[in-house]
Amino acid sequence: MLKNSLARNSALIMLSTVGTSGLGYLYWMIAARELPRPAIGTATALISAATVVSMVANLGLGHMFIQRLPSTPTPAWSRIVSAGLLIGCAATAFASIAAVLVLPRLAGNFGFLNGLSGAIALVVTAVALTASMLLDYVFVAHRASQGMLWRNLALAAGKVAALAGLTAAGLASASAVVLAWTVPSLLVSTYTLRWSLRRLQPGYRLGGSGLGAELRHVRGSMTGHHLVNLAQAGPSAVLPVLVTARLGAAENAHFYVAWMTASVLFMVSPAVASAFYAERTNAAGRSASLPRAAFVVLVVIGGPALVLFLAGGWILGLFSPAYAAAGGLLLKILVLAAIPDAITNLAVAHWRSLGELRRCVRLNLAMAVSCLTLTWLWLPSFGIEAAGLAWLAGQTLGALLVAAVAAGNRVRTFLLGPDRATGSLRGRIAPRPRRPLFHPAVRGRPALRIRSGTRRPSPHARPRSRSWRVP
Repeated sequence: MLKNSLARNSALIMLSTVGTSGLGYLYWMIAARELPRPAIGTATALISAATVVSMVANLGLGHMFIQRLPSTPTPAWSRIVSAGLLIGCAATAFASIAAVLVLPRLAGNFGFLNGLSGAIALVVTAVALTASMLLDYVFVAHRASQGMLWRNLALAAGKVAALAGLTAAGLASASAVVLAWTVPSLLVSTYTLRWSLRRLQPGYRLGGSGLGAELRHVRGSMTGHHLVNLAQAGPSAVLPVLVTARLGAAENAHFYVAWMTASVLFMVSPAVASAFYAERTNAAGRSASLPRAAFVVLVVIGGPALVLFLAGGWILGLFSPAYAAAGGLLLKILVLAAIPDAITNLAVAHWRSLGELRRCVRLNLAMAVSCLTLTWLWLPSFGIEAAGLAWLAGQTLGALLVAAVAAGNRVRTFLLGPDRATGSLRGRIAPRPRRPLFHPAVRGRPALRIRSGTRRPSPHARPRSRSWRVP
């Protein structure tokens, strides 16, 4: 199975996710045992806000990398990567400053951003997240997900070591969590830029030349893939922010630990979807099939989902009994939501590979609006479980819409036939015109064969004889 490129890269991306999640458990376990819950709640609120800012400001550059980097010459490759990183990080920095000015005025629970240290922490954390995400997409674009694996494992191990060192030194505040989260990300991204990308693309050089020429492609990614990404990943990043705004930082700590535990399942289908889209984009892997991608998701997600549903309370108890009591029911709800979440992620990847970006945006917007609206309305009444119920409702709505589209396609195929009903890009390509069998001017005579690189003889240069007259 791993001989197949889709399965291999999906497995590497998921192995990266599992390894990062495992080290993430250790990271938050150290934080839960060494720091008070309000400090953890403040830190997770800042990290969640930085995640939202990074998601909004990365401009869809990651999927632009997938489209343009394969089989690109080294000079153009260097220009694309350099311009993407510079534009993405600059946009993230500006968006972070705007968030520092707006968030404390919208919700009093984000008052910690009014200080200089909180503002700097948000900007640096968001920029580090954007750079790390874009570098991951460079490896995914080349179907070299092993580079992403080692990068993320080094990053997660660095976070654990940094947090253990800071807490051992006596720093028992939200600053310890944020510093341990951000500094290793900056160091690993610097190493990737300096050495790893040169092994991936020999001759690569980071520079600012050609920045203006890339703005046209950035505008194209903003109006296409970026809208799909925002509507798809927006709710998962915004939910902790809403919990903080409605219930406070302490309740967000309980929600974040349960959400992080369930994220092992939520990261599987996006990983397979990214590998599936990269395979469809690459000329050598266009035969990647949707059933194969669904089979990979089913194989990987089944066991962990059963374990989390049955033993989720015990796993949360490793952090502390308070986390198990507050987040046990929420974790079960989130595990159930992993099934429709996988359906919608694979459907979006399939439609994206066919160029159906409007359909992707409509589906993701329907799920996002329903999830976020229900979360905002239900949080005061149901507590943190409201976020899980709203997430389950949004994903279920999306799965039903996917089923409706699939049923409609089957009906159109039955009524119109496969050739007229197909919505793929291949079906829209005009057929190549056939060379005429006979000469267009002289009926019954063979067509005039002109070799490439020669000029067609002028009609006046033809000999005026009876053999050229039309019979």
